[in-house]
Amino acid sequence: MLHWTLQARPLPLRYTWKISRNASEAKTNLFVGVAAAGKNPAGWAEAAPNIRYGETPELLQSQFEALRATGLSLVQSEEDLAALLRAHPVAYALRFALEAAYIHLQAAGCRQFVWQYLGLPAPAAVPTAFSLPIMEPGAVAGFLAEHRAGRFSLLKVKVNRESGLELLRAVTQALPGQPLIVDGNEAWPDADSLLQFLEACRQLPGLQVRVLEQPLPAAAAADYYYLRPRSPFPLFADESVTHDADFADIARQFHGVNMKLMKAGGYRQGLEILRQTRAHNLQTMLGCMVETSLGIWSAVQVSGLAQVHDLDGFLIIRDEPFGFVRETEGLVVAQATVPLLM
Repeated sequence: MLHWTLQARPLPLRYTWKISRNASEAKTNLFVGVAAAGKNPAGWAEAAPNIRYGETPELLQSQFEALRATGLSLVQSEEDLAALLRAHPVAYALRFALEAAYIHLQAAGCRQFVWQYLGLPAPAAVPTAFSLPIMEPGAVAGFLAEHRAGRFSLLKVKVNRESGLELLRAVTQALPGQPLIVDGNEAWPDADSLLQFLEACRQLPGLQVRVLEQPLPAAAAADYYYLRPRSPFPLFADESVTHDADFADIARQFHGVNMKLMKAGGYRQGLEILRQTRAHNLQTMLGCMVETSLGIWSAVQVSGLAQVHDLDGFLIIRDEPFGFVRETEGLVVAQATVPLLM
């Protein structure tokens, strides 16, 4: 039998993390452990709840306890775990943590690296984007200088309708020619209002947009059909894609997909999203939530399948507790061995 544990951990942030739909000073993530009863070490993985999908720490804790009552300890294989989760669906973030903890335990038991266990290429140093939350435009230059943002080859700028243009103006004035991901987090209501914003953006001297990420609501498929051939920048899906997306339809709406393991609900479903994305000639991006280095370590294991990487979630956390990945001059490097809970 297996022994499963779940622990919540508050994570104060280095600065106010503001996107178009909410703002926070701290996050609470959960950590799943699994081991053969009475034995150490244990496989270990992180769940970062996403309020966009109705996920809260309390919900994940409740779902975890329900799973323990319905046979979680009796799981003997990945197939057993997948069957249990099909019969008793849980939040995507918790599903990821459960599967990842089990895979980490199995990989360690087989004396394999996780990327090797998953049948993937070995990860190299990963160039990550660095994200700017929504802030007063006048604060942008100071923020960029304080965090030495120029060392990153790609910056992500969170924007909303009210201040997005001025935020981008401030970024391009401070770092002209800096490649950017412009992330709207579903802030614009329709394609026409967005196109007006994009036309104004095109007039900004020094603006270089690599990716325009999810500017309209996921439900606005008709607007995305209209927008895709008209967007001056490559259009990437985030909230529009979960593990059961219709990728032929996604390819009619977007040029690329941002896959996040927490949103995919597991390594296996995340890998399938990346494969489907490539099969439909879409560009691939690997993203994250606000996560410790444990969650980012998991993302690095699959990073060889993505073209663009946005794995800075651990840099947002004040006093990041684990150190399983390190960032140096914009490159993220993960420790080779599986993080195990002793």
